[in-house]
Amino acid sequence: MLHTRLRATAAILAFGFSLSAASAQMVYNRGNPGDPETLDPQKTSTVVESDVLLDLYEGLVTYDAKAQIVPGVAESWAVNDDGTVYTFKLRPNAKWSNGDPVKAQDFVFSFRRLMNPETGAKYANILYTLKNGEKVNKGQAKVEELGVKAIDDRTLEITLEAPAPYFVAQLAHQTGLPVHPGSVEKFGKDFVKPENMVSNGAFMLKSFTPNDKIVMVKNPNYRDAASVKIDQVNVISAEDRSAALRRFQAGELHTYNDVPTDQIKFIRETLKGQFRVAPYLGTYYFAVNTQKAPFNDARVRQALSMVIDRDFLAEDIWGGTMIPAYSFVPPGIGNYGEPATVDWKDMSPIEREDKAKALLKEAGYGPGGKKLTVEIRYNTSENHKNTSVALANMWKPFNIEVKLVNTDLKTHYALLRDKGDYDIARAGWIADYSDPQNFLFLAESDNKGLNYASYANPEYDALMKKAAGTKDLQARAKILQQAEAVFLRDQPYLPLLFYGSKNLVSDKVSGWESNTLDRHLSRFLTIKQ
Repeated sequence: MLHTRLRATAAILAFGFSLSAASAQMVYNRGNPGDPETLDPQKTSTVVESDVLLDLYEGLVTYDAKAQIVPGVAESWAVNDDGTVYTFKLRPNAKWSNGDPVKAQDFVFSFRRLMNPETGAKYANILYTLKNGEKVNKGQAKVEELGVKAIDDRTLEITLEAPAPYFVAQLAHQTGLPVHPGSVEKFGKDFVKPENMVSNGAFMLKSFTPNDKIVMVKNPNYRDAASVKIDQVNVISAEDRSAALRRFQAGELHTYNDVPTDQIKFIRETLKGQFRVAPYLGTYYFAVNTQKAPFNDARVRQALSMVIDRDFLAEDIWGGTMIPAYSFVPPGIGNYGEPATVDWKDMSPIEREDKAKALLKEAGYGPGGKKLTVEIRYNTSENHKNTSVALANMWKPFNIEVKLVNTDLKTHYALLRDKGDYDIARAGWIADYSDPQNFLFLAESDNKGLNYASYANPEYDALMKKAAGTKDLQARAKILQQAEAVFLRDQPYLPLLFYGSKNLVSDKVSGWESNTLDRHLSRFLTIKQ
């Protein structure tokens, strides 16, 4: 009997120890405003995906806690005198989660896969900076002709089409992340499944339950695993901003990167320092289908844009967390100076209204003319809905009738990317790197996946091409400003606001640094349990 009791006591002690060990696990509950459409780095296109992928994978370079570019898999790099050939030296301790070393050949495989037209990468054109990148992606050259070469296992040589001052920053973007060649070759598109994925970042994929959560666990083979404090990241899908706020207040979420704007006053008063607003390189805009009448008429697009009260949107709809936008490129971006602005920026509201009425009349619409019917599409969010309703009210006095259509985030962006039928649709762009090209390339005619407006203007394309071949940064900036002026004249997108990041960050979170790219890799955070 004594023996039995001793065994029971031992079992209780052992059980208690296991509970203690489990409680010592550092778990981070990260709210995400929707599900990733893909976890394939070469097929990604949205911020919702990037926040997950940057935890799972690491590129040649990466972001530090302040979103500055720092060495990643590459411990160092050098560039030749004319700025077109980069040589990267890979770390000797860089490994995949299965223990394989990360080799230069893995990056060759990944960049070729990105550019291979058979992959169907939505965002391949971000790296058209690579020698022959555009030709390969358009089927005009073989993938072997891409300007990426492994000199040896630890030395990668990348050749560019032309000098690009933002190239190294591009490599931190999720499209620059490597994939494990063996896994892709073995499993095909299913390499992204938790049971198949081999990654090289600070975390590994454990599970992905759509509309619920993604679970990632610490990668023991990560090259800097000793500095990673978090054991598990739960990326919780929370598209409803109000519900996410309630979950944050209840302690179910440690962070969430948006808020319901109609509750901002309450949030500021109640959460105080846990609500963090910071400058953010991003533009909130509405895309116009330029291939569909009457929206193919620039006069109609200009009139719609002119009568939008951006100050009202910034203050009353977005609670002072956004800035009125009269350009497409946000202020404070690198290699640019002052962005171009619309030529009616300094008109009074009355002058704008009169000019808009005249433009609509010329196009056959407006007061006294035909009724203009507009369908606005937006992805699920009280904030986007409130903005769309405000636009409808602003346009109503001009004999414009608006219908609102709401879909979830994945469906919304799939429609835009795949050129589905729409009139006007909500969109936004956050800088991948601090350079005006990263915004203006969205309107290039051959940017099929991201040019939601299907805008095609040879004058604009020629200026963008000229800028790409210009080495002098000041001369390049002037050319890009000319291109932006053409864009603003044609208004394929209606720029409304410049983003401010709006993060809910629990007092239990340490290591969170506000930054203009709003990048917050989990490896730099700690959670007080």
